[in-house]
Amino acid sequence: MTSTTAMDRLRAAARDHRAYVEQWRVRHPGRPVVGVTPMNFPREIVLAAGALPVVIPDDQRPVGEGRAYLPEFYCGFTRNLADQAATGRLGHYDAILLADHCIQLLGASDVARALGARTPVFFGMLISSLSDSWAPARITEMMGQFRAEAERLTSAPVTDGALRAAIAAYNADRALLRQVFDARAAGDATWSPADLQDLVASALIMDPVEHHALLAEALAGIGPAARDDRVRVHLSGHLCHAPRRELLEVIEDCGAVVVDDDLWTGRRYVQSNVPLEEGGDPMEAIARWYAERNTRLPCPTRVQHDADWDSWLVDAVRRSGAEAVVHLMPKFCEPHMFLYPELRKALDAAGIPQLLVETEHEGIPLESFRTRLEALVERALRRRPAYA
Repeated sequence: MTSTTAMDRLRAAARDHRAYVEQWRVRHPGRPVVGVTPMNFPREIVLAAGALPVVIPDDQRPVGEGRAYLPEFYCGFTRNLADQAATGRLGHYDAILLADHCIQLLGASDVARALGARTPVFFGMLISSLSDSWAPARITEMMGQFRAEAERLTSAPVTDGALRAAIAAYNADRALLRQVFDARAAGDATWSPADLQDLVASALIMDPVEHHALLAEALAGIGPAARDDRVRVHLSGHLCHAPRRELLEVIEDCGAVVVDDDLWTGRRYVQSNVPLEEGGDPMEAIARWYAERNTRLPCPTRVQHDADWDSWLVDAVRRSGAEAVVHLMPKFCEPHMFLYPELRKALDAAGIPQLLVETEHEGIPLESFRTRLEALVERALRRRPAYA
């Protein structure tokens, strides 16, 4: 198998997760497939129970019947989840397990529960205030409930040994992905943002051992990046679902190169491993992963007094040498909208050019976006010494 074939398989899983699930079922008869929500759900627990945990993606289809179940001021991702539930597009999951990250997701889970009578739906309320003294106990309690729910769904115990193996598999896959992101930020590798999104999106769907093997094969033989004089851009936002690929493709058509990001289908997913020490308690390690991941890359859906997204973003821009920031804010994403003024203020104070793009589920006018991005690129170019 060539590296191109491996990349094709990763891309295929990222862009048609239902086909991958069908193929996986053929190879693993009798084992369930569980849909889980982005960002906060510990997939290691589901994998240790013998099931395949798939992070439910926005399948980017137009919202039709789902409009009857959620208000239009809900974000595109949650309205898409409601539409998937209303049209039976969640039927390939044997169960749906959710860990909250915003109030809109709670509404979408209610729709899935109401319309999917044959599909069990469990919604777990993870504590969002991580600085409080009682947070660790509450986190541990909810992780235990996730474990019990996985055991109930699969009728099999989740052993500590199976948990350690699942943690090791996901940690290894995230670590390899993180090497790709670090190399890109250092200028040692050039990947298109759409290709990188496919690498991460496939990791959110596939068995981690299979994904790691294909990823290693896809990366084999890739040499160092050639010198690239395009404007270096950091992408920020899209906390829980992927931006449309055509939007990503326009960015690099305008004389920019994406060198880093904090997207969910990007560095936000790969940044944190489960801190399991040899001989340690795997459930305690999973609880620590959730409690500490906000310090790795802060999220506005969590509250932690010693972790600020704005200061992290300025530091990330300086580390990668990015010359501008493009904010990709999904329409009606309340956590991002709430914190955006702080992000803008911090970048302005640091003298970093920036552009806010409000994205929509059905897409945005690409030519308008292209014009605005070309203006940002020109601003960044004028700041270079050669233009002084």
